[in-house]
Amino acid sequence: MPEQPQEHAVPGTSSGPINIPGEQQSLFHEILELLEKKGTSFAVAGAFALREHTGICRDTKDLDLFLTPENAALALQHLRKKDFECEVCDPVWLFKAHRDGFFVDLITGMSNAAIVVDDSWIERAGPAKVQGVQTRVLAAEELVASKLFIARRERFDGADVAHVIDGTCGKLDWQRVLRLAGEHWEMLLWALVLFRYSYPAQTHYVSQEVWCDLVSRFHKVVSHPDSAAKFRGSLIDDKQFAIDVNEWGLENVMQEYRARRLRSIAAPPTLL
Repeated sequence: MPEQPQEHAVPGTSSGPINIPGEQQSLFHEILELLEKKGTSFAVAGAFALREHTGICRDTKDLDLFLTPENAALALQHLRKKDFECEVCDPVWLFKAHRDGFFVDLITGMSNAAIVVDDSWIERAGPAKVQGVQTRVLAAEELVASKLFIARRERFDGADVAHVIDGTCGKLDWQRVLRLAGEHWEMLLWALVLFRYSYPAQTHYVSQEVWCDLVSRFHKVVSHPDSAAKFRGSLIDDKQFAIDVNEWGLENVMQEYRARRLRSIAAPPTLL
């Protein structure tokens, strides 16, 4: 019988210190110090933001920064001058700079273009010290919003959302969260149901007003379904729902969102 391929082990959550090699720490420090010195507006996200709001530590080779497209372009210029190799991976949402095997991801929204970063995300970021640099870390509300659509087979951030709600004892600006979710409020409801299932004793961390609002909306849409509503599976995972679009002829809403996003970006960051 052929040997079955082993799955990559996913590390468990822990409050232990992040294991970051000294060379990587120095590089992250250099990047943050450089962008702060240049006055570039950004907020630290990823593992460092998760630790700030939940106490969970997660090893990472990447430094995730959230910026507007305009500030991402400026950041790329600054990093190139410091001998970082820079690339525009996807003008809709992702730009990378790397040196010595370590990366900084400059993120301007979600890959499906359903949720985008604007100036308010940076303005609402809270002060924090990251790798010895006084900077800003993404607020809990924006951190939740940034994870709503990360629900792919290879990565699912629903537990992160639950941990943020629990770690903050639900002390979030829920109206802000609702506004960030916007028309995608069902993705928020999905995340909140997972939180409620995981932490039933902490149901009250989500206000009754929010529960009633979202459940009422859900009751309304299932009671009066729209037979002309577009298929939205590609917004969640364009790979797992590829057959629906490519073979069954259903709408590719993600493509529509991305095209609209590209049109709205006057001058996408380049390496010129």
